[in-house]
Amino acid sequence: MKLDYDNWFNRILINHLEGGVDLGRPKQLFIKKQVQTDLYKKTGLEKTLTAFSLTTMGIGAIVGSGIFITPGLIAANYTGPGVMLSYLIAVVVCAMAALCYSEFSSTIPLAGSAYTYVYAVFGEFAAWILGWALISEYLFAVSSVAVSWSSYFQNLLAGFGLKLPPFLQAAAGTAGVKGGGIDVVALVITMLVAWLLSKGIRESAKINNIMVIVKILVILLFIGIAIFYVKPANYNPFLPFGTSGIFKGAAVAFYAYIGFDAVSTASEEVKNPKRNMPIGIISSLLVAAVLYVSLSAVLVGVVHYTKLNVADPVALALTLIHQNWASGVISFGAIVGMTTVLIVMSYGGTRLLFAISRDGLLPASLKKLNPKTHVPVANTWIFGAIASVFAAVIPIDKIAELVNIGTLSAFAMVSLGIVFLRHDERFKNLDTSFKVPLYPYLPIASFLACVYLMTQLQAFTWEAFGVWVVIGLIVYVSYGYHHSRVREISQAG
Repeated sequence: MKLDYDNWFNRILINHLEGGVDLGRPKQLFIKKQVQTDLYKKTGLEKTLTAFSLTTMGIGAIVGSGIFITPGLIAANYTGPGVMLSYLIAVVVCAMAALCYSEFSSTIPLAGSAYTYVYAVFGEFAAWILGWALISEYLFAVSSVAVSWSSYFQNLLAGFGLKLPPFLQAAAGTAGVKGGGIDVVALVITMLVAWLLSKGIRESAKINNIMVIVKILVILLFIGIAIFYVKPANYNPFLPFGTSGIFKGAAVAFYAYIGFDAVSTASEEVKNPKRNMPIGIISSLLVAAVLYVSLSAVLVGVVHYTKLNVADPVALALTLIHQNWASGVISFGAIVGMTTVLIVMSYGGTRLLFAISRDGLLPASLKKLNPKTHVPVANTWIFGAIASVFAAVIPIDKIAELVNIGTLSAFAMVSLGIVFLRHDERFKNLDTSFKVPLYPYLPIASFLACVYLMTQLQAFTWEAFGVWVVIGLIVYVSYGYHHSRVREISQAG
């Protein structure tokens, strides 16, 4: 059935906005970005990133403190010793989305990631909604990790008998609740990351590379020590909760892999993006999967799964095998891991704001680059300031619940977008170094898997997302529509 878009949008938008927005023909809401124009234009962003840099960025975003926590919780509550199977299933789901991202990033190597891809194939209105959702993902992801960083940092200091001054000792994650306070440490680390990013992507990438290597070494240290204390009896029974537990565990493990999509925001700062973008996205996901599966397999071999329902299962394992000296190293590794997540997710958020601003849908000040560092400095500081305030004053449980829906919506739209990309004549002549295998079955399967996981999210998440979307619609109707560069070019033509 053909929808009557004219009457539909007239009822919903035009009739309810007095003196408001002249939306013209509603089909203009779905005007598509002509990416060919931007592909051959100098953007001002400096091309310094290699395939290795992209891989470490991906690992930096995916592997945070969760690798030291979630394997134990999943094993104790869902899978038993079969926890590694949940991580394998989860990575298959993520890999399908990653393959779709890889094709888009090699075909349309522009900043903005999923927002830009959706703009090209579905049009402006869909791109704005998704871009607005992704802004919330990056903001809340940075905020939640900053709160965890604060908690680990204070615990690490306590291990050395050190304490922060009283005004800095607000319990991490309790901000905004009775008896809590402002988490100053979370605020400070977020702003320090913003300062680092403002110095330039080359410097930020170097520091991220070093931290990722340190993080991997810490994980390998645990595996190397603990593997000699594995007891085969701990693997029996292998699936105490049955096969259904594997899939329930996979739904939890899926979120451990979120973050690789931030790599695709770097397209315009990559040397040879058509080759290096797919390598960076896919290789970072594979390395992360190997780390998660390996650590999980060793952990449940050392400690019986029934004892792993704790906040620090890796530290518990080291205690049980009398290797307490390594606990401090693991805590240090967790802090380093969370720092790389902060760097990459903050970077992704700033480049998303840059892309949206360049299209005119947000104020032009967000796309202005520093002539020396080639970084959108104002945008970086604004993003960092908002994220730091969220981290300081919103309870951690509420922040964490708001990250997932933006990510899953992006995965779903990008997966479905591959079908439209392949059938759009505008992209037939573009050079593409990577194509999704098993087309169209794999993109469609990825789309359906993401939609299913979205249906499993809590009601609070959907309610908060609805409020966020309404705010986004107000911003679009009052500003973005009138300043759309794509529409301006179209009307001039």
